[in-house]
Amino acid sequence: MIVRLLILLQERTFADALATRLEAEPDMEIVAALNARAPSPHLFTGSRADVALLDGDFPGDAAFGLCEELSLRAQTPYVVFLSHSSDPKRILRAIASGAVGWVRKDESLDRLIDVIHGVARGETWLPTRETGQVLRLLLRRPDPGQYGGSQLLATLTQREQEVLVCLAEGTGRRAMAEHLHMSPNTVRTHLQNLMAKLGVHSALEAVALTRSQLIR
Repeated sequence: MIVRLLILLQERTFADALATRLEAEPDMEIVAALNARAPSPHLFTGSRADVALLDGDFPGDAAFGLCEELSLRAQTPYVVFLSHSSDPKRILRAIASGAVGWVRKDESLDRLIDVIHGVARGETWLPTRETGQVLRLLLRRPDPGQYGGSQLLATLTQREQEVLVCLAEGTGRRAMAEHLHMSPNTVRTHLQNLMAKLGVHSALEAVALTRSQLIR
């Protein structure tokens, strides 16, 4: 399967270099590599792209506004934000705007390629270290169900949500018990209950499902 890419970044040198490296991949085709001071929806018209790499560092709210507008169109590409930062608040805002991936600009090419392949399959890819913080911010919102599939997360009790956030942050069960001021047995009980509600059979599956629920 050939993944068709559209690259829209502020820096021309970065856009050209990234296009050259990705074009060398046997299953990727660059339909356009553009640079602009401000993103515009017309740049995507007729592009036929499957995945768009969008500069998340455009001034102000430009990138988020463009992503929101694209999400309302039919047959739009999956949008992955590229940014110098991995601020959980900005990541959550990108999710709310319709993005399905976030990659730091200083991450490896291999990581970016993995993300492109993943989102092309309809998956969600967020920075591993920030997933827990993004989840925490989401669950603090008055209506986490506004994100569609996250209604499933809203069925969890507050303590179950806290356990899930710890899982997403990679916290071990012993450290989790100390952090949440629970006994290991209580942690185990909450973990069993949240897995049953999410319909999964392991902590790893719970974290994987959580990442997908942040978008869907």
